[in-house]
Amino acid sequence: MAESEADLMELLRELDDPAWLEWPQHYDRGETAVHFGVLVARLEDGFAACCTVEQDTQDSSEYGRVVVPGDATVCGTRIVVCVSEFGSLALVCADNAGAFLGTDDAQAEGELDGADLAKVNRALVELGYVVVAEELLESDYDVPSRLPSHVQRPSWWDRFLGIF
Repeated sequence: MAESEADLMELLRELDDPAWLEWPQHYDRGETAVHFGVLVARLEDGFAACCTVEQDTQDSSEYGRVVVPGDATVCGTRIVVCVSEFGSLALVCADNAGAFLGTDDAQAEGELDGADLAKVNRALVELGYVVVAEELLESDYDVPSRLPSHVQRPSWWDRFLGIF
């Protein structure tokens, strides 16, 4: 979480390889699955709840999602963690991606508790994930990789969590 927006943008540019759109060149699906499983266990333990899990998403650069149920959070809003197949990038959202203008907005509207967010971010960082703000991922993608034609105005979200 200590990375500045400039550092995160530099990381996104470094991870971008036009030859490898869906996953990075040396991607290890088994290692990613184990790492993701540890994250799920940490979140389930931290929130004392069974989380909904989607993983190994086909035709997408998103590996999977973990959903902390709303009844396990202080505000009653579920927390969604999206994990990319690239560089252990992770996104944390209240309710769902795009439901708010980021976690700050969700907190301001009383839909996301700071302690719950800190718990999720701590688990991610301790497991080596890099948390990227939704606002940064929604910024325009301006590098050479050719994204699918169905993407009209590409964003970093499309590049690292999108469907191909």
